[in-house]
Amino acid sequence: MKQHLTPTAARMKAIRDKRCAMTEHRKKRKRENQAEGQRSGSDIHHKSGGGTERVSVKNNRGNFGKGTKKEG
Repeated sequence: MKQHLTPTAARMKAIRDKRCAMTEHRKKRKRENQAEGQRSGSDIHHKSGGGTERVSVKNNRGNFGKGTKKEG
């Protein structure tokens, strides 16, 4: 669902999102995902130890049942 932002807020969010996506950490994860190959029925979860595993979209995006409000 699209966020209802003012034009100024949407522009600033786009700048922040782009800056975040271009960090070395995010570029590394993107390379890993592309090398492993994405599928429509699952996500690639990056473990804290550095490895990856294929998990359901529901679990990965829902923080494995913990929700996303306190994530980060």
